[in-house]
Amino acid sequence: INSAHYDRAAPWLATAGSGDVLAGFIAGLLARGFAPMQAAETAAWLHVECARKFGPGLIAEDLPEQLPAVFRDLGL
Repeated sequence: INSAHYDRAAPWLATAGSGDVLAGFIAGLLARGFAPMQAAETAAWLHVECARKFGPGLIAEDLPEQLPAVFRDLGL
């Protein structure tokens, strides 16, 4: 299970629409064949990484735009 606290804290995720983006990440992973729990765990991790990559001041629309950079950092 992934959490966003201590060194992975991203309090700026507490913004309107952020949860909708998380739901979209989960739905996208389910569509790619991930098992439900695996999709939720992976999406939660990606959600936090996108927020940390952008930093404070993000709005929900900024999160999906960070995915390519997060994937690059992972070597994908």
